[in-house]
Amino acid sequence: MSEATERPAPDADAWADACAEDLAAEKARRRAAYGQPPGSAAEELRKLVDAVADKVASFQSSLPGMAAQSAVQQLIGQAKAVVEPVIERNPQVFDHLAAAGGELLAAYRSAVEGHERRWASGEPSGTAPGGSSGGPSDGPKKGDGGAGAGSTEHIDLD
Repeated sequence: MSEATERPAPDADAWADACAEDLAAEKARRRAAYGQPPGSAAEELRKLVDAVADKVASFQSSLPGMAAQSAVQQLIGQAKAVVEPVIERNPQVFDHLAAAGGELLAAYRSAVEGHERRWASGEPSGTAPGGSSGGPSDGPKKGDGGAGAGSTEHIDLD
């Protein structure tokens, strides 16, 4: 090869370094704009325990008597002694529990929205789409005076 066609190989580390710098700058910009992002569920639980312990300790000074103050201090110590080892041994468990709680909330929200949608459309709550439950709100029955504009209707609340 001639000297004109030979080029120095691009430095792969330079590209990685530039990407790392850009990522660090973007993270710093987001922290400045939005604050510190939440940590893992285990870290958040640890922060919660510390915050509750600090709050209880601030109330401790208003408690009358040394016995009450020492009992509160002992309670705080016991709570931390119970929570800390669990967090240290199983931090991923709290992430899974947080995810499961989110899924339960989404399922509950979906059920409530479906019930509200059926209620707003006038469909009886016990019926499935396209079917009938045979319940008391399936429509007018013999002897109830018909389904005129002034008639009443039984509403199932479950």
